[in-house]
Amino acid sequence: MAITSANQLELLQTAEAVAREKMIDPALVIEAMEESLARAAKSRYGAEMDIRVSIDRKTGRATFTRVRTVVEDDELENYQAEFTVDQAKQYMDDPKVGDTFVEEVPPVEMGRIAAQSAKQVILQKVREAERDRQYEEFKDRAGTIINGQVKREEYGNVIVDVGTGEAILRRNEKIGREAYRPNDRIRCYIKDVRREARGPQIFLSRTAPEFMAELFKMEVPEIYDGIIEIKAVARDPGSRAKIAVISYDGSIDPVGACVGMRGSRVQAVVNELQGEKIDIIPWNEDQPTFLVNALQPAEVSKVVLDEEAGKIEVVVPDEQLSLAIGRRGQNVRLASQLTGLDIDIMTEAEESERRQAEFAERTKLFMETLDLDEFFAQLLVSEGFANLEEVAYVELDELLVIDGVDAATAEELQARARDYIEAQNAKALENARALGVEDSLIAFEGLTPQMVEALAEDGVKSLEDFATCADWELAGGWTTVDGERIKDDGSLEKFGVTLEQAQDLVMTARILLGWVDPADLVAEDAEEDGTVEEAEA
Repeated sequence: MAITSANQLELLQTAEAVAREKMIDPALVIEAMEESLARAAKSRYGAEMDIRVSIDRKTGRATFTRVRTVVEDDELENYQAEFTVDQAKQYMDDPKVGDTFVEEVPPVEMGRIAAQSAKQVILQKVREAERDRQYEEFKDRAGTIINGQVKREEYGNVIVDVGTGEAILRRNEKIGREAYRPNDRIRCYIKDVRREARGPQIFLSRTAPEFMAELFKMEVPEIYDGIIEIKAVARDPGSRAKIAVISYDGSIDPVGACVGMRGSRVQAVVNELQGEKIDIIPWNEDQPTFLVNALQPAEVSKVVLDEEAGKIEVVVPDEQLSLAIGRRGQNVRLASQLTGLDIDIMTEAEESERRQAEFAERTKLFMETLDLDEFFAQLLVSEGFANLEEVAYVELDELLVIDGVDAATAEELQARARDYIEAQNAKALENARALGVEDSLIAFEGLTPQMVEALAEDGVKSLEDFATCADWELAGGWTTVDGERIKDDGSLEKFGVTLEQAQDLVMTARILLGWVDPADLVAEDAEEDGTVEEAEA
């Protein structure tokens, strides 16, 4: 194919047709043509040459040019595309390194192979432009609902036509045993849009909690307008779900608004989710109150919250236990997901039994360590004393309020408790030294001998070892693996050390070792305070 005046205009017409068909910019098609023509010219003139082609956007005329760049003498590598300053003087008046010399060369005729190569280049460029357009169109739609048409099913994954491209609904993102046939209409949540080598991948979901939230937003105008907010969603797809809502208008009931007249609004969502039962729960800032709501329809007698561990104990009447737990633990599992707390459920009888066991255990501790009779030990436990440290170091007045305890008895109790603690400390230090603990760790302020012994048993034997510890390694914590919260035990967790205290101890050790400059910490704190103030402003 020769680039002659007869087919110059045809180039532009072809570019327009392809761009219109693929819904991309015609300029991108023309750039692809220019590149393909340049490749054909290089195969004719030589691959080493820097041949460029420019197509006039109005006339369609293709101009072929050869470009040569001026380089330093010692940098000359490609004689066809580069030349030195001296060599360039015969073509240019005052050549400098970096200048280019452009000269027009005769257009080439494209043979069958060159034409085929040009076609491949153009198709490749068009495909890339299509992918870019599709990515740009969908990247900002992640987190929204889309209606599509089923094209086919591959190994359980559903390929969905979303208008200008294809999306995939993976097998594990379908509700229960949903089955679709080609041309079925389907509504999905756009979970993610990623640019990959084979083009943008649009991942859909029908099991994501956000899908339910978006469906409610479509059905409940108050949510769309921001009067009601969905605070949390937990789902067991296709079976049951819980959704927590709050109203910012005192005159609007958030639960009633989401249910709708005769349940019309919630029923529309249920129908879309294949009959998934939905509990709509009023959200509350007070976590125990919110949890009581979340465990509906079960009734709760008492809630005990451990904020540091993110754990909560719920006491229910004996006859409510199965209802609170739900079939296969579904109710309590969804309540846990909704509140973000680890929930332990026990009956009133179980709680009473546990409290009796704790009472007996503490009574036995005081009897053995302080050489008391059972009645006196029970008196101490009844007054709220849980361990020896509390007996040894409380104000004397707190012991004097116990019936039958005078000043002499209180002083004797404290003396016995302190003697026992000191003996235990000495034993712990002896064990720690036997395990190879260095004096630098023993002398470190903030660690008791029992703590040092526990650290030694976990392989922490010097101040340097201690300074490399993470806060959660000392205080313990929780890790979420595959949606399930797993407990990480800390070396000092049994001593009641919190994450914040662990951070302070480790940072103090690093300062003592010279690893951290205190001035840097002060500067960081000041910077953080400034950031907070700006955010608040």
